[in-house]
Amino acid sequence: MVNSTLCPSDNFQIVEQGSFWSSDGVDWDAHKIGWVVAGACAVVTVILTLVNVLQHCRNYTNRAEQRQILRVLYMPAVYSVISFFSYRYFRSYTYYDLIECAYESVTLSAFLLLLIEFVAATAVGHDVDNAIQRKDKRKMPIPFCCWRYRPTKPYFMYTLKWSVLQYVIVRPALSIAGIICQHYGVLCESGPWSFKTANAYIEVIDAVSITVALYGLIIFYGLTSEELKGRRPLAKFLSIKLIVMLTFYQSLVFDALEGRVIHATKYWTETNIADGLNALAVCIEMVFFSAFMMWAYSWNEYKIPGQPKTSIGRPLLDSINYSDFAVEIAGSVKFFIDYFKGKPYTHGPRVKEVGADGKERPRPNFGEAFGVDGYKLPASAN
Repeated sequence: MVNSTLCPSDNFQIVEQGSFWSSDGVDWDAHKIGWVVAGACAVVTVILTLVNVLQHCRNYTNRAEQRQILRVLYMPAVYSVISFFSYRYFRSYTYYDLIECAYESVTLSAFLLLLIEFVAATAVGHDVDNAIQRKDKRKMPIPFCCWRYRPTKPYFMYTLKWSVLQYVIVRPALSIAGIICQHYGVLCESGPWSFKTANAYIEVIDAVSITVALYGLIIFYGLTSEELKGRRPLAKFLSIKLIVMLTFYQSLVFDALEGRVIHATKYWTETNIADGLNALAVCIEMVFFSAFMMWAYSWNEYKIPGQPKTSIGRPLLDSINYSDFAVEIAGSVKFFIDYFKGKPYTHGPRVKEVGADGKERPRPNFGEAFGVDGYKLPASAN
């Protein structure tokens, strides 16, 4: 049963003016004007995204990097389309918003793996070990700048990778939990913030998880900024981080305006109006972000003169095949299990071991710690 004190209704029970076309033509009220603007912006965003995505697919010359780029490029289109539907079907806004947030975790994880590939490409033998081993001990970014870390330690690099990958587990799980809670009327997103509601716990866990993920990306970016020169790393990073920050903070602003600047009408509650304004703003903003990504993630970097165009099937399948995330997560879990067991390669320098084939080889290196080895391709593929 819904607590009427903590969980006020998200919607009025008055019939919705859902039909765009009236008997006398279009009834151009503010809501329907916003509907047209949101829809037009969503269409433009999808078109710009499709152009960029299809050009990458037709010039798919570096699978390891471009499969991650495609996942990032989907972000404005996914946000714009879902925001349009959440504006149009505003009574179900919460469900759409929870689905939208889940893709954010995919984008952040894909961006980390993309940075790893960029760094590995600058190292001898496409091995991140050769790029990281020369790094000296350095300070952590603010607010932990009083602590120092040594990047050549395997457990540190695994922890750094895990700090981002954990979000691809936590955020979808929170979205599923939120959808279930909303269905049973206990999420209470529009009510006062209280730990008596499910929404409070979901927001706190999400805030901690995404903060850890973004902090991990900042550390990695600062650690490898020299190796990333010439790849527009700042533009690529900002195109993602600004979307995350902008959508988060503007949602807080609209929530704060409820009851002060935003007031209920005959058909919509204060929450309906605030959610609708937020969704409309996202649709407009994604047009600019999709255009920005066309420059930040340009397909021209992968065009090889004289090489035949590639088919679009394989790139698209690669971009929606998330088995590489599963491999990275499983590899990190295995490392930490070995770490707590005290296995030598997790604490100290690399050591030699004899494999089942009788050949001597080094224990896993930093390239493996970053998951680079899992993405190595035959020379013909590059």
